[in-house]
Amino acid sequence: MKEWLKDAVFYEIYPQSFYDTNGDGIGDIPGIIEKLDYIKELGCNALWINPCFDSPFKDAGYDVRDYKKVAPRYGTNEDLVRLFDTAHEKGIRVLLDLVPGHTSEEHEWFKASCQPEHNEYSDRFIWTNSCFTWGGGMPFIGGETERNGTYILNFFKCQPALNYGYGTCREPWQQPTDAPGPRATVEAIKDVMRFWLDKGCDGFRVDMAASLVKNDTKDKKYTCAIWREIAAMLAEEYPEAAMVSEWNEPKLSLKNGFDMDFMLEHPNSGYSWLMRNYDGATDSDPHNIGNCYFCADSDVGIAKFLDHWLPLYKATRKDGLYCPITCNHDTIRPSAGLTVDELKLAYAMLFTLPGAPFLYYGDEIGMRYLPLPTKEGGYFRTGSRTPMQWKKGKNLGFSKAKADKLYLPVDPAPDAPTVAAQEKDPDSLLNTVKSLLALRHARADLHADAPFKVLYAADPETDGQRPFAYKRGKLVCAVNPALDEAALPLNLRKGLKPLFALGGGGIKDGTLYLGAQSFVILG
Repeated sequence: MKEWLKDAVFYEIYPQSFYDTNGDGIGDIPGIIEKLDYIKELGCNALWINPCFDSPFKDAGYDVRDYKKVAPRYGTNEDLVRLFDTAHEKGIRVLLDLVPGHTSEEHEWFKASCQPEHNEYSDRFIWTNSCFTWGGGMPFIGGETERNGTYILNFFKCQPALNYGYGTCREPWQQPTDAPGPRATVEAIKDVMRFWLDKGCDGFRVDMAASLVKNDTKDKKYTCAIWREIAAMLAEEYPEAAMVSEWNEPKLSLKNGFDMDFMLEHPNSGYSWLMRNYDGATDSDPHNIGNCYFCADSDVGIAKFLDHWLPLYKATRKDGLYCPITCNHDTIRPSAGLTVDELKLAYAMLFTLPGAPFLYYGDEIGMRYLPLPTKEGGYFRTGSRTPMQWKKGKNLGFSKAKADKLYLPVDPAPDAPTVAAQEKDPDSLLNTVKSLLALRHARADLHADAPFKVLYAADPETDGQRPFAYKRGKLVCAVNPALDEAALPLNLRKGLKPLFALGGGGIKDGTLYLGAQSFVILG
């Protein structure tokens, strides 16, 4: 594990919505630079920036037109290098978002691949051998190019899949992973990574990391081999560079080259039971978050989370970090269904679990999910991508542009949370986050790789309670999300004192008493 990851706390920035410095209504890289001191004071010492490369923005930048050029709406390559340099001066690392599975249909590689004459890029993407040959069970497009073939898609119509080969070739046009075309694709992605690492980037968040090789085995044998190869290149040439995968399969990702993997909000995943349970939440009704653990009036116990997460943690803790997130650009903000008090408890637990936590911009002030029409392929996700709310006044401090020129509208509510207002309130969500992260940095027992042990996990069906207690190194952490007080017979050693506390409680004769909706760290 890279030493710097042990104390890393990441802040995810959706660049078009963070801070606009030139008044065009769209956030930019100079805006991120201007807010680095805020990010550092918050307690985050690493960034993940969503795609900032040149793009037609049919999928918010996840349709890359040029991997080596910053999108003009965000600034220039020189601005991004200045961000790297300024962030490093402040002790902040920067990860860029790598999209290795597909490009935009406007990428020069794809334009060349569409030509009827064979050329260097003909096999950079996946093509069938006839305009009337379907995609072998995968989505495809035909009839739009001069080339006599159809091409495979990864996601939207605008995102042709790059060719990494097939694990099992079932059609004559499918290529094995060691064919020249797939091998050239791997080398091209390595070249992109080297380009930005040489300019000061500290690594990459990898989009759809499991999606490279088609017809792969169940355990992603061929895709994993590619990531091991790329990780070996990084270890040799850029030993401090880190990769985090969008995968949510740590047994695969962390054992095959990745330093980190995300806990993602997938149906039936343990993480989905904490803040937004898919039993109730839907895209059409995102505020119906279902019956989840941090809802005060829930009947869900912590086992819904532990049964899934704990075996994965134990199986991979020596391989890398399985990282908790508050949410991300693809999910409904947790404030959609949790109150401020519930959010405080949720963040307190997330920020004290093993792994490097990821905080999505605006979650630290409880920014709301806004039901909005789709923008740049966001669909239901658009409501979690609205402008950062810095202060009261015009556009909540995000931009000096006219309101109708903003990338997305700001929260129109009179009580829309802002950074400026919460900085003045010692009991605010923002100041709670700052206190938690300051303690995490100060105590090695709360770092990403510190030991973890379950001390108490109540079952509401048998115990009538829902508290959860765990040990990080020598520290004891405990949460009670319910509206009733709870007693935890932990046989605690004498001399333990609260280092952080939300809600009431105390220790008597080795038993930990937790007030309603409380959290405590004892040391």
